[in-house]
Amino acid sequence: MEALAVRLSQLDTHVEGAIRVVMFYDTLMRRRVDLPALARASAGLAECVAGVRLHSTGRAIRLAPDGQPAPSPPAPASSQAPIVLDEEEIGTVWLERSGPPNPLDDVVLDRLAIAAAAVVERYGPARTTMADPALVELVISADSDEAARARALRLLGFAADQPVHVLAVRTRLPLDRVAGLLCPAHRVKAAPLTGVGVILASHADPARLPADVRAGIGAAERPELSWQQARTALRFATGREPVVRYRELGALALLAQVPPDALRANADVAAIARVAANPRDLETLDTYCAAGSLRRAADLLHLHHSSVARRLELLGKALDLDLTEPAGLMRARLALAAWHLTDDRAPG
Repeated sequence: MEALAVRLSQLDTHVEGAIRVVMFYDTLMRRRVDLPALARASAGLAECVAGVRLHSTGRAIRLAPDGQPAPSPPAPASSQAPIVLDEEEIGTVWLERSGPPNPLDDVVLDRLAIAAAAVVERYGPARTTMADPALVELVISADSDEAARARALRLLGFAADQPVHVLAVRTRLPLDRVAGLLCPAHRVKAAPLTGVGVILASHADPARLPADVRAGIGAAERPELSWQQARTALRFATGREPVVRYRELGALALLAQVPPDALRANADVAAIARVAANPRDLETLDTYCAAGSLRRAADLLHLHHSSVARRLELLGKALDLDLTEPAGLMRARLALAAWHLTDDRAPG
């Protein structure tokens, strides 16, 4: 009985503390605080560093109990929780406690996450990045009439006179995180379609994308045409060139109009397919075709130029091409681009 009484007294203390935490965050939400103020108050309450990060911006807000920015590098999070809005995980909150977790840490993080979602819903940025796929399809479909397309763009938050960049994306990462990295400070919406993700953005900085993301970027002003171009550009994306702009393809884009069976039947493309069975040979050829010179290829491959020369000599015999001549190099480049369009193993 004495042991039960002790446990009940501990439970009462925990419940009382949890209620106080809930009331604390209710007060903060009534005062309509922003994310920095929310992190600052949470750090003071938890008596340790508190952090908030939104996937759409990638920027972490870390504040110490005294209200000042926490020192870097950050300590490992002792506990964390997702920020969820409209059934989408839009960010993370965490505590950096050097000792063991406080019994109320889970309650603090739960209320901090709820409060952070309320702040994002009230102030943005751009609410959530994931969009209704039906609306996105209306924007990019060639069968949509202009009135329906304009209405869908308006519902997605894009102004009528605002340019919209259209991207086709393949990635194993959550699509909302990719969209947030691509366009952290402007309107961006994303939706998964069959086998490919669609991103609509008022501004796009592809240099911010992770290396394992494959993306094609359309060039047309009309979103339905830009979507077709983006899908074409995505077909040319490779590990060496993961992001491809349609306008930079030039005449190479015409290869995408050739039926795959016709590409495979070409002797040069078939020879590339045989060479590609050896990853080292494929990397050497791909690098040399991109570099255009033996010494530049050697620098990129971190090899002596004589070693690359020997590889290219063997590759030239396998392809029945003189890779040191402009005509041979041009044929190899075209065949390599065509092979990437037909190869199921090629990423993107």
